[in-house]
Amino acid sequence: MAARTSPLRVATVNVNGVRAAFRRGMGDWLDGREVDILAMQEVRASTEDLEELLGPDWSILHDAATAKGRAGVAIASRDRAHIHRVAIGEEEFDTAGRWLEADYEVNGTILTVVSAYVPSGVAETDKQAEKYRFLDAVESRLPELAAHTPLALVVGDLNVGHRTLDIRNWKGNVKRAGFLPEERAYFDRFVGAEDQELYNDGAGLGWVDVGRKAAGDVPGPYTWWSWRGKAFDNDSGWRIDYHLATKPLADRVAGYSVDRAASYDTRFSDHTPVVVDYDL
Repeated sequence: MAARTSPLRVATVNVNGVRAAFRRGMGDWLDGREVDILAMQEVRASTEDLEELLGPDWSILHDAATAKGRAGVAIASRDRAHIHRVAIGEEEFDTAGRWLEADYEVNGTILTVVSAYVPSGVAETDKQAEKYRFLDAVESRLPELAAHTPLALVVGDLNVGHRTLDIRNWKGNVKRAGFLPEERAYFDRFVGAEDQELYNDGAGLGWVDVGRKAAGDVPGPYTWWSWRGKAFDNDSGWRIDYHLATKPLADRVAGYSVDRAASYDTRFSDHTPVVVDYDL
């Protein structure tokens, strides 16, 4: 990327099918947001679809799911990536459309951005075992990313609410995938446990949950609401979309926003974009 004097704006959103999202107005949101790097999950489309929807001003990296019409991750940027990788260290995930890394050169420094889509899992099933294998791979990869560059960022739908603050109805979900103690323990290792010294400021593997750091100890702000019922209107949501940053990068956060739609009928996905400015 060219030399920058203004913050770099990185957005992530699970689009829940990018073609449907654009039909519902994602393009209007993107046109007014001045995003430099856009990470997407659950793309469920072809690279050609992405190119047509985003237009020629975007450089697009895309790892489609092995099964057509499912998962898929992408990173679109205003400049071409220096290099990109789709491996996460476990062969079964390499082409599953769930992990895509890109290196960008910004002001002489490498910034690594990962678009990640962790499986949702189902408690006490093979799907949950697959989710744990994926989280194991993430846990192994995070130190490697930090060793690769001090400025590394994993964004996306990580499908785990780390703390009780991250789910409106946490008491009703303690036995449900997304809030199981075993899942939350991974995030204790990533960023530290909430009662640990230097929690979210160098504890654990040293990564920082940018959203929790920005919001403080308050409920939410949530990033996903079911399409059903009044979940969105009642703000009965989950915070499962993250920016996980190395501490040197987290220390450069200049702004954080959850772009919650004004009303149910103006949503373009069941997730909302999470937008962060990094002063590089």
